[in-house]
Amino acid sequence: MAYEFAKYEKKGRIATITMNRPESMNAVHPPATAEWSAIWDDAVADENIWVIILTGAGERAFSAGNDLKYTASRGMPTGPRPKGGFGGITDRTDVWKPMIAAVNGFALGGGFEMALACDIIIAADHARLGLPEPRVGLAAMAGGVHRLPRQIPLKIAMGYMLTGRHMTAQEALRLGIVNEVVPLKDLMATAERWANEILECAPLSIRATKQAAMMGLGLPLDQALAGSYSATAEMMRSEDVKEGPTAFAEKRKPNWKAK
Repeated sequence: MAYEFAKYEKKGRIATITMNRPESMNAVHPPATAEWSAIWDDAVADENIWVIILTGAGERAFSAGNDLKYTASRGMPTGPRPKGGFGGITDRTDVWKPMIAAVNGFALGGGFEMALACDIIIAADHARLGLPEPRVGLAAMAGGVHRLPRQIPLKIAMGYMLTGRHMTAQEALRLGIVNEVVPLKDLMATAERWANEILECAPLSIRATKQAAMMGLGLPLDQALAGSYSATAEMMRSEDVKEGPTAFAEKRKPNWKAK
């Protein structure tokens, strides 16, 4: 299927979503959000896809966030929040497949919020990240004001959010927001390496791990330990939970089925 604002590729167990508005630094307007939301729906529902990579077209930007020129000409969107939130991703708090952001340049405002919604961030060494919304009369309400203080120390997060300052890829790595910084030419290969390392693990174990970690994050430890997690129950009922020990005993590579 052809898309107007994205490239969508499936290769083996990996789906790659490329935001494709390079002429506007992959900025997001409502038509793009609607299209990307449908793509996310497909990637999440496809049982053959076990890892999702999100990136942007071109060398300048992952996404510059909200398309301010579109907003200036059309006004702020009204009505209910789009499915999946900004860019079709920021409100998806129940996706247990791992998501990797390959940040190929500026990730600002909603662009940074989309990256923060992913589990792993790989950044090109020239990338810059930030939440500059207050500088244009807005606020990072697509999750940025909530995710950033959960992922770095509060005072550091508040310093970035209340000034709208950018951080370099190297600063983001030091703060623990970014997992790895590489030259742009190596970005996608590095994201795919991470994806393939994940694919060496049992997919239902990965989903159980992500669900328990994310759902237990805001709970006291005793409640998190005592919690009931549906992905863990699914893992324990699966064929893969038997395949792992069997493959280990037989000294062979496991054949994961995600069932």
